[in-house]
Amino acid sequence: MKVLRRKARVVKIGDVYIGGSNPIAIQSMTKTKTQDVGATIKQIKELEALGCQIVRSAVKDKDDAEALREIKKAIAIPLVADIHFDWRLAIKAIDSGVDKIRLNPGNIYKKEQVRQIASAAKINRIPIRVGVNSGSLPQNKNRKSKTLKIQDAMVKSALDYVKILEGIGFYDIVISLKASNILDTIEAYRKVSKLCDYPLHLGVTATGFSRQGLIKSSIAIGVLLLEGIGDTIRVSLTDTPSEEVKTARFILETLGLYNWTPEIISCPTCGRCEVDLVTIVNELEQKLSVASCQLSVSQPKVAIMGCVVNGPGEAKEADIGIAFGKDKGLLFKHGRPIKKVAIGDCVEVLLKEMGRFDG
Repeated sequence: MKVLRRKARVVKIGDVYIGGSNPIAIQSMTKTKTQDVGATIKQIKELEALGCQIVRSAVKDKDDAEALREIKKAIAIPLVADIHFDWRLAIKAIDSGVDKIRLNPGNIYKKEQVRQIASAAKINRIPIRVGVNSGSLPQNKNRKSKTLKIQDAMVKSALDYVKILEGIGFYDIVISLKASNILDTIEAYRKVSKLCDYPLHLGVTATGFSRQGLIKSSIAIGVLLLEGIGDTIRVSLTDTPSEEVKTARFILETLGLYNWTPEIISCPTCGRCEVDLVTIVNELEQKLSVASCQLSVSQPKVAIMGCVVNGPGEAKEADIGIAFGKDKGLLFKHGRPIKKVAIGDCVEVLLKEMGRFDG
């Protein structure tokens, strides 16, 4: 199955192009105080190493806005300024050289202020994300009727804002419509995707416990991507931003939309399993995060199976696989048994074989 992508206009964010036929980009947000330049740069570089392609930082005050200048000089990926309440901070962030501005229609909504930000962005050739959140909608304007559904209010808020930007000839626009309820989120994106051709940044906001947030984000983002909707994604978690990027990668890899790391198949284990497969798989996962840059471009399908029921069959169907018995495992490559492997050596053997994988 091949996903048929929605046709969105192309928008340039730093050196990253989104929309059109460009790959879906992974975004995250720093969780440091932005004016703590050293800590913020350190976190961004960690995210970049994990595959983050666009990063956003909160701008609460003048010190944050001015800190963006030094941060921008030290990083390689595009930097987005997250602006709320004070429109003048957007102007300062643009002066500091950011690659994109995020505005919230719920708290920066006066037309003249929006026009001034858009004029500065246009001069500096940077896009604006119209970032709608269900928790900060301009209630009086968009929800006069109690019968207006939240997803309709979100769409209306975004498109009303877009009209202000278009009114001054500004079209480098990205839209996001995030709710904490995944059904509202999905429906809002479905509706807006039919009403404009601007690139869409996907995400779910205020997702709750980390594991709950991972599941909610995966469902909502996964559903939309399968429908061809979405040009950038951010997995919002009450956790480290590194976990956000890892989860985003897993979503794209699972849907066949990106290919960073080997596809791992491992059995859930049962009473027939005679090895500590959980420990083996966890060790491989940890070492892959370090070794992935050393692997070949063509990423293999790897099976790690704990018993003789499905193990040999899955291992044969994978590019590389190990099927375990009581004391040892049998290594398969391209469907052929190669050799027996001691349990203590299996992770290193798999990493070595993956490094030699030639498709």
